[in-house]
Amino acid sequence: MKSILVIHLGDGDTVEAASFLAQPLTILRRGCCGDPERARALIAAADGQVAAIGLDGLPAFVKLGTASRPHTAGSDLAFNAKRSPVVDGSGIRDGLERWAIILADRAQPGIFAQKRILMVPGLNHTGLAQSLLRRSSRLRYADPLIYFALPDIPGVGARRTLDQVAAATLDQAKDFPFRRLVPQAGRPGVPRASGAFVEADVLAGDIGAIRRYAPSRLDRKTVVAEAATEADLDDLQKRGVSIVVTLMPGLAGPGALGTASAAVIEAILVALRPSADLPLTENTYLDMISQIEWTPHVRYLRADDAGLNKFAFVIHPLNVEFIHQHRWLGWTRWLPDDLVEAVAACLPPLYLSRITGAQSPATGQRVQGYLLTLGATPRQMMARGERFTYKRLNQAARLAERLGARLMGLGAFTSVVGDAGITVAHEADIAITSGNSLTVAATLEAAKQAVQQMGTTDLTRGKAMVVGATGSIGAVCARLLAQAIYDVVLVSIEPEKLIDLKRRIRAETPGARVSIATRADTLLADCDLIVTATSAFGQRVVDITRCKPGAVICDVARPPDISAAEAALRPDMLVVESGEVLIPGDVDFGYDIGLPPRTSYACLAETALLAMEGRFEDYTLGRNIEIERVKEIYRLFKKHHFQLAGLRSHGKYLTPEEIARRRALAHELRADPACFQQAQAVAAQALARIPAMSKGIQARPRAMRRWAGVAAGLGVLGLWLWRPWRLTKS
Repeated sequence: MKSILVIHLGDGDTVEAASFLAQPLTILRRGCCGDPERARALIAAADGQVAAIGLDGLPAFVKLGTASRPHTAGSDLAFNAKRSPVVDGSGIRDGLERWAIILADRAQPGIFAQKRILMVPGLNHTGLAQSLLRRSSRLRYADPLIYFALPDIPGVGARRTLDQVAAATLDQAKDFPFRRLVPQAGRPGVPRASGAFVEADVLAGDIGAIRRYAPSRLDRKTVVAEAATEADLDDLQKRGVSIVVTLMPGLAGPGALGTASAAVIEAILVALRPSADLPLTENTYLDMISQIEWTPHVRYLRADDAGLNKFAFVIHPLNVEFIHQHRWLGWTRWLPDDLVEAVAACLPPLYLSRITGAQSPATGQRVQGYLLTLGATPRQMMARGERFTYKRLNQAARLAERLGARLMGLGAFTSVVGDAGITVAHEADIAITSGNSLTVAATLEAAKQAVQQMGTTDLTRGKAMVVGATGSIGAVCARLLAQAIYDVVLVSIEPEKLIDLKRRIRAETPGARVSIATRADTLLADCDLIVTATSAFGQRVVDITRCKPGAVICDVARPPDISAAEAALRPDMLVVESGEVLIPGDVDFGYDIGLPPRTSYACLAETALLAMEGRFEDYTLGRNIEIERVKEIYRLFKKHHFQLAGLRSHGKYLTPEEIARRRALAHELRADPACFQQAQAVAAQALARIPAMSKGIQARPRAMRRWAGVAAGLGVLGLWLWRPWRLTKS
C-alpha cells in the first residue's frame, strides 16, 4: 500500500487510511506550525519513504490573475527532497476548480448565476475566479481587505480591478509568512471591513480565510471552498450560511464532503500514477482525473432551503394610484401625475417580497417565489415602445437569477407587450412563461361557473363572444369555447387576423358557427357569455347596456376592461374577473397584490405550479398559445391540488345571495321585454355620463411637455428611492 505525507500549517499529526481510484493508500499528516525550517526537516526525513509529499498551505508561487511571483520561503522547499516528488496543489487546482464549478452548476442549475461573488481570497484561485466569471460578471476580490485590512470604499480595497489588486498584493505577498498567506480559522487581530462580505451572495476561496475574516452573520449566503471539514460546516451553519460547496473530490466517494485540499489530491495522483516515469504535467493529471467518479459536494445548511424550487414573478403598477399607495411613495401624490408616472417608468426592476409557504399536497414539493416589480404603468409601456420594456424585463431576469430562481413569470401587461415573452425568453438565461395557459384555463372555468350560477345549465345551446379575439389569450379562449359551445362571435380591431382565426376554428371544430366583427355592440344582445381580453385602454370595450338579461362578462384584462361604474348599471348581469387561484399551502405573498390571502392571479399561479412540478422551461410564450399546453397545465393544476377561488367582481367576492338576486332580476327582465327596454334606456343615459375608458384610463392628451424638469426629477427621485428599495433576502 502506498503512502503520502501531507505537511500542513497546524501542529497535529494524524494517520488516515483512504481509497482513491479504487486503490488503497495511507495519508500521513504532519504539522509544521507554519515554520519553513520545520517543513524542510519533515521533507528531508520522509524523502524516499513515501510515494509523494504534499505541501498544504505552503505554496511555491503566489498567483493572482495572470501574474505570479515565487514565494520567498516556499519556492525552494521541493529541493529538500531527492527521491519523493513534492507538490503544492498548483498543478491541479485551477483545472479541478473549473471542472467542479461546471459539475456543481449541472447538479444545482443557476446556483452561481448573476450572483455577487467575493473571492476570499482570489490569490492562487485563478481557475475558480475564471469559472465563476462565466456565470456572473459581478465578481470582486477581497485580497486587499484580507492581507492589508484596507477599508471597503469606492476605488479602494475589494472594489479595485484585478490588475490593481494583483500589483498591490503579489509584490508583498511573496514575502508573507505562510500563516498570513493562507489564513486559518480563528479571530483576526485586526477586524476587516464587513461591507464587501455583506453585499456578496457567494463567498469563494479558502475556508480558513472565510471563517477568519467574514462577519459573524452570513445569512442565506453560499460558500465555495476547495475543501472543508464538518467543524467548518458547523461554524458556517451557526452564521446562517445557506449552501456550502466543496470543490475537490471527496475521499469517501462521489459526492462526499471534500475534506482534502488540492495539495492532498495532487499528492495522491502523483503516488497513484500508473508508472513512476510519467511526468508531473497537466496531461498526466487530466488522464487520471477523467477516471474519477466525482461530484462536488453541495450541502444545504438550512433545512428550509434544501429541496426548494424557486421562481420569480414580475408585476407593475396598474396606474399611477398604485405608485402613490406605496409606503415609500405617498409623498408623490403632491406631484403632477404625469411626472410621477414617467419617472417611475424609468426605474430599474425592484425586489418587493418573498412568496413563501407554497407546497404540493401530492408530492410534498415546496416552492418559493420572489415578487419583482417594474415601475411602468400599462400606458407608459404602450407609449415607450417594446424595447423599453424588454430591457427592464431582462434586468428583472438577471435579478431573478441572482435570487436563485430558475423560472420567471410575466404578470399583467409585461406578458402582452411586443411578442408576449418570446424576445425576453430568447435574451434571458432563465426560463420564462407568460402564465397565459393557466389564465385561459382558469378564465373558462370561472366563466362556466358564473354562467351556471346565473341559471344557464346548458351553455352548448347558447352563444359566446370573445372581445380581443386575436390576442394571445383571446384566440385560445375562442378556440376552446368553440369546442364547448359551437356558436361564437369573434371581435377584434384586426380584421385580417379574424379571418385567419375563423378558418382555424372551423378546421378544428367542424360544425361550429363562427361570426366575426370589428365591433361588439350590435352582436351583444344574443350572447350569454362575453370574454374580454384586450390590451386596449382609453376606450369603451363593451357597451354593457346592450347585453341580454342574465349575461355574464368574464373580464380577463388587467387592469379590467369593464369599470365598476359600468358594471353597476346592470344589476341583472354578472361581471366577473378571470379565475383567481388558491395556491396549496400556507402561502404568504409578503406584499399586498390586491387579492385575499392565498389567492393568486392565474398567471402567477402558473409560474408557481411549473416550479412545483420542476418544469424549468419556457412554457407559455407568444400570441399563439397551444391548446395542449392549456390542457396540460390544467392537469397539473388538478394534480397539485390548486383550486379556483370564489367568483369576484372588481375586487369583491360575489356571495350566493347576491348572485341569487341578480339571477332573479334577470328572470324578471326576460319575462317582461318592455321593462327590460326601459331599464336599458335608463342604463344607456347613465353610461353616457361615464367617460369612455378601459384599464382604468381615460383617453386624454399627453401633458409631458409641461414638465421641463422631468430629467432632473428622474435622477433625484431614482437616487432617493434606490436605498430604501435595495434588495434584501433576509
